[in-house]
Amino acid sequence: MNTLGSYVRKHWATYTMAVIFMILAIALDMLFPKVTEKIVNEVLVGQDYSHFAILLIAIIMIGVGRSVFGYFKEFTFDKNCITIGTEMRKDLFDHIQSLSLDYFDDANTGELMARVKDDIDKVYNLVGMVAMRGMEVTLNAVLILYFMFSINPVLTMLPLSFMVICAATAILMEKKLDKIYEDISEENALLTTIAEENLAGVRTVKAFAREDYEIKKFMGHNKKFYEVNMTEAKALIHFYPIFQLAGTLLPVACAVLGGISVINGHMNLGSLTAYIIYSRNCTWPMEELGWITNEFSSAIASLKKIKKIYEEHSTLLENDKPMHVNSIKGNVEFEHVSLKFGEKEILKDISFKLESGKTLGIMGQTGSGKSTIVNLMQRFYDPSDGKIFLDGVEIRDMELEQVRGASAVVMQDVFLFSDTIEENIRMGRREDLTLDEVKDAAKMAKASDFIERLDDNYNTVIGERGVGLSGGQKQRISIARALSKKAPILILDDSTSALDMETESEIQKTLDEIKGVTRVIIAHRISAVKNADEIIYLKDGLIAERGSHEELIGKKGLYYETYIAQYGVPKEMEVSA
Repeated sequence: MNTLGSYVRKHWATYTMAVIFMILAIALDMLFPKVTEKIVNEVLVGQDYSHFAILLIAIIMIGVGRSVFGYFKEFTFDKNCITIGTEMRKDLFDHIQSLSLDYFDDANTGELMARVKDDIDKVYNLVGMVAMRGMEVTLNAVLILYFMFSINPVLTMLPLSFMVICAATAILMEKKLDKIYEDISEENALLTTIAEENLAGVRTVKAFAREDYEIKKFMGHNKKFYEVNMTEAKALIHFYPIFQLAGTLLPVACAVLGGISVINGHMNLGSLTAYIIYSRNCTWPMEELGWITNEFSSAIASLKKIKKIYEEHSTLLENDKPMHVNSIKGNVEFEHVSLKFGEKEILKDISFKLESGKTLGIMGQTGSGKSTIVNLMQRFYDPSDGKIFLDGVEIRDMELEQVRGASAVVMQDVFLFSDTIEENIRMGRREDLTLDEVKDAAKMAKASDFIERLDDNYNTVIGERGVGLSGGQKQRISIARALSKKAPILILDDSTSALDMETESEIQKTLDEIKGVTRVIIAHRISAVKNADEIIYLKDGLIAERGSHEELIGKKGLYYETYIAQYGVPKEMEVSA
């Protein structure tokens, strides 16, 4: 993770400009009481009007200059913090994208959304408005005390003591708020997760009439979020009055004690006027200190959450000098591959060879490890034992991008983006895929008919996750997306489960006509894998049976039992019986 300092140093030039504008604005603030002192002493008391016009012009120029420099200071700081926020959000998103799939198995989408959006907002505010106000408060306090000491050192012990009390209060406040803001950040992530899950699954919620349950669930977390925010409010109530009381009492006390000094001849009227103005300028840093402490504590809590994500790293070990294969043909080999997640063994001693252009069918009960083989083939995970080869090269020695680019996958859980149908299909080759190729892929996937019946055809914008389309239509678009990629390996992970038998048969015929493509077909239907060159049947992570369709039927094992369940006894078996 890049430190906040590294982001600030990257923009040192504009930060320097912002600080210069701030110094100039503060300098004019410090100059105003001095001009006022001259007006009181020379014009009002001394009745000398010779410099009155110049002094009035000076006050006007100070006001104009203060506004101009203040504007550029605010704009430059805002520009810097927005730029840094954009860079931080990009870097965090890049890091999340670099994490291996096992991280996302446990991570909550809502929590990640909260980190990328809300927590980054709070952290970049730290290097923007909070930093600006902090520097202003510090510089103002130092200069104000200096000028007040130069007027009346004894009287200045009063504002100094007020400032010390406010500083001590701010430190106590920061310690108190630190834990509170961690709780707020955590509960915000949970609340976002609940909302995200509910909205994504709104059709399921309505289908099962779970609206009341989901509302209660949301309200439960909403109440907790309310409670932690009320804890923050109660903490602030204990501390903010101290800052406000100090800001209110200080000018009055300075005026009274300064007036006594004037009466006793220790100060003149002009110096008292300047001193009171300085004391009033002294109050806003005290009040601002509470806001700064509040925002600082919130940003630090968010920064801790972001750091936890940066502490996560991909479990895939990258080769320092990865091999690049010039042309991948699609030969795949698993050599005694096993996979464990903790104590749980997902796959055990899986071995098979799949030559280029051949088809492998994978069947088995739910949870037997079928999709895991695909995840290993694409190197979403690395095997605990054994090796996986692509064209004779172990995939751990190859470029990760090339390994994944060699496959076109139709996932079991179809995901379509909220975009046009054309953009969803061209996802695998967005840069160079033509509209004609998009249409050809849709035709091969038997999707062109329903697409061309839509009002905007391929420019039809589909809803999030394909809302508005049937399950079969989404699967056909997903198949078209895979076919358009024209990768040497085509993986179909239960990709025809939502299709009717006729459409599935047509797609199977189309796939059989594609030459030179290695196919891996995961399915529950016998019809999807029966033409495969080899079929492996998984049970509890092991290859329980393997062979062609005819060989497996002849064995009368698990595959045969599945066939019986789907089609009944084969005719040839009835004859032999």
